[in-house]
Amino acid sequence: MARYLITSAIPYINGIKHLGNLVGSQLPADLIARYLRGRGHEVLFLCATDEHGTPAELAAAKAGKPVEEFCAEMHAVQAGIAQGFRLSFDHFGRSSSPQNRALTQHFAGRLAERGLIEEVSERQVFSIDDDRFLPDRYIEGTCPNCGYDKARGDQCENCTKQLDPTDLIEPRSAISGSTRLEVRETKHLYLRQSTLRGDLQAWIDGKADWPILTTSIAKKWLNDGDGLQDRGITRDLYWGVPVKKGTEEWPGMEGKVFYVWFDAPIEYIACAAEWAEAQGRPDADWERWWRTDKGAEDVTYLQFMGKDNVPFHTLSFPATIMGSGEPWKLVDYIKSFNYLNYDGGQFSTSQGRGIFMDQALSILPPDYWRWWLLSHAPESSDAEFTWDNFQGSVNKDLADVLGNLVSRVTKFCRAKFGEVVPAGGQPGPREAELVAELTTRLRAYEANMQAMEVRKAASELRALWVAGNEYLQSAAPWTVIKTDPEAAEAMVRLALNLIRLYAVVSRPFIPDAAQAMMEALGCEDWSWPDDVEAALGTLPAGHAFTVPEVLFRKITDEERADWQARFAGIRA
Repeated sequence: MARYLITSAIPYINGIKHLGNLVGSQLPADLIARYLRGRGHEVLFLCATDEHGTPAELAAAKAGKPVEEFCAEMHAVQAGIAQGFRLSFDHFGRSSSPQNRALTQHFAGRLAERGLIEEVSERQVFSIDDDRFLPDRYIEGTCPNCGYDKARGDQCENCTKQLDPTDLIEPRSAISGSTRLEVRETKHLYLRQSTLRGDLQAWIDGKADWPILTTSIAKKWLNDGDGLQDRGITRDLYWGVPVKKGTEEWPGMEGKVFYVWFDAPIEYIACAAEWAEAQGRPDADWERWWRTDKGAEDVTYLQFMGKDNVPFHTLSFPATIMGSGEPWKLVDYIKSFNYLNYDGGQFSTSQGRGIFMDQALSILPPDYWRWWLLSHAPESSDAEFTWDNFQGSVNKDLADVLGNLVSRVTKFCRAKFGEVVPAGGQPGPREAELVAELTTRLRAYEANMQAMEVRKAASELRALWVAGNEYLQSAAPWTVIKTDPEAAEAMVRLALNLIRLYAVVSRPFIPDAAQAMMEALGCEDWSWPDDVEAALGTLPAGHAFTVPEVLFRKITDEERADWQARFAGIRA
């Protein structure tokens, strides 16, 4: 049994996320976590809300609530939505936790001791009307690189170019909209990550198995222009982790907090400590996942994220870990994703365009969304959600292929043999051919899941379902029963066991449907079908079952048209 630590990029606290956010991090991480657990491995799957920084303060101000209260409420909302999508986190933490505060200050102290933090006097934008310095995300303006007029002071969301607030054309305050801005001098701390460039380069070069998307982004940030730049790790904000050297005050940094992108990745570690405390476990239990001197040397650490998060996870966070000089676990594999676009454009919160996670759950159960998103995951390029494609995929794959097989087999057996697994007959050449095909398909499915090739895994899973349908169509027990009832019994017995096999291997993708299939079969044996032929004999003759409710109903044309109009948003 291997050990896997899995984290997905932690979502900002400032609102409910859209389906693109879901498929770019949390959902594929859950898929792999469920698969690895199903294969008997030990898994710790962690996520949290990213609660510090400008987005939280702005969202709280807009809601008219203290930021602490707003974050607590939104954490509960996001946790509930995660449960709605059946995301199987072992712990869903908060970056505002005491554990993250202590660890962030600890890392800062270690980095300072090792000469990797520098105090820098810099000129920063000050808003006269707001009477405060404006950190990067509090400033909006036109990107000098692409002309996008809503670029933030840290990065342009349109072209992804990293920016400084003073780079923006016609800057304005994101708080008040005021253009009465001036540049004043202030002091901040910088992480001297440029001094770790060689270590980072060697580490990234050693990851030959990483996706091209991950390594290409990392190397671009590492080598383009002047190469890896030192990065500011403090901000003039109220809400955040106070700047300290471990437990000691940091002279000259009073009233400042750590930059959200310094403390947020540290929450991955802190989240394990939160998990341990919540379960009454000792520190040694979470440290065995994160410290290589306490047992983490045999852990495989997997991260899942959208491509916009890659630079911070391949450079800044590893620089923090390496720079500490302590035996913390570095990531082994980063699975990154491109963007999911919406129906010919982009998701837009401000324009109400696209379907967001809470809205999705309000119209259909989670398995519908899980299947479509994972089977269309934006791995090699950006993908696009359209209602036509969604309807067609759900109706064909889930309703016609999987759902239809379960319904036909259980109803036919009930009508002809009662609600028990029939005993007659023996499998023949046709059944042997099915076992051979299922074995080949299952091995391919396993290989793709192990390689975290999400779309390929979904394709092989669907092929497993199709193989069962083709077998039934060819075997035709409803016809054979007229001339050879025992042969028909053998076919139905195999088909009922096939439903169990499908439940087990489909569970990572569609957990609710898998559970419904197992409950209908009266079976609690979730063991993985390493030997397909043996697995197809799990349910013995005489075993009782029930006919389940329809697993997947079809989406009607009327529903599709209604949803397409409802979530179109404001058109320009």
